[in-house]
Amino acid sequence: MAAFRGTYTVLITPFTQDGLAIDVPALEKLVDWQIEQGIHGLIPLGSTGEFLSMTREERQLVTETVIRTARGRVPVLMGTGAEWTPECVELSKEAEAMGADGVMIIPPFYSCPNEDELFAHYRAVGEAISIPIMIYNNPATANVDLLPKTVARLSEIDTVSYIKESTLEVTRVRDIIELCGDRMNVFAGILGYESFWLGACGWVAVASNLLPAQCAQMFEAACDRLDRNEALALYHKILPVVRAVGGPHYVAASKAGLAMMGLEVGIPRAPRLPLASNLEQVLRHELEKLNVLNSFKH
Repeated sequence: MAAFRGTYTVLITPFTQDGLAIDVPALEKLVDWQIEQGIHGLIPLGSTGEFLSMTREERQLVTETVIRTARGRVPVLMGTGAEWTPECVELSKEAEAMGADGVMIIPPFYSCPNEDELFAHYRAVGEAISIPIMIYNNPATANVDLLPKTVARLSEIDTVSYIKESTLEVTRVRDIIELCGDRMNVFAGILGYESFWLGACGWVAVASNLLPAQCAQMFEAACDRLDRNEALALYHKILPVVRAVGGPHYVAASKAGLAMMGLEVGIPRAPRLPLASNLEQVLRHELEKLNVLNSFKH
């Protein structure tokens, strides 16, 4: 299997307008559009995908739909995070059986496991599957911080070979690579542009739900062509949208943006609320400047 690299979209999950079901046709359309736009990979059922607000059957439906629609054109890594280790193992085995190329796993987020417990958790998953594991460091939501020394220990597990690093400390990229060497490949979770220059091989992006082409092109400019000026120009171009879909409203903003662009994907599930009107106006203004408001209206 080729190594994962590039810009991967952490996909939203489309719901029907009443919020009661997965909108399968909308999800199929979103996956096809992402790939046609040049995205390098897809990660459904992450935080942006509202995995904690879905039933097991709904998660299975999303997994089946995305893998079937992608048809091997880009890698698909399924989010299989869970609070209980046996459940995480089962979700990961299921994703592999359904054809996922890898899994992304956030640490257990309520029990606040220590380093030994984290190692046991990820080792249990790693021994149960043969596809790569991307560990996901997001201390703001998981209540656990995978420090570089902890990441180095986790990298001793054969299948743990990627990390999505979602802090605002870009030097984490440098330190993880220094401690792990080629045992760990770093994807930025927030600071894509900044992380590329310290050795990150990819970016798991929220903004690419709306701007897959531009987010993929920024990676290619920085990491394939090593063209700092081109990459920086693209970064400045997309930064207003990156900011607009960042922060606590990332799910609502991503869904509102897609609706503005012509793809109805429903609103977030409670307790999340739809995007506030003032924030919606800001996002619409930025998408209009990029001339993407009619992306799905054809």
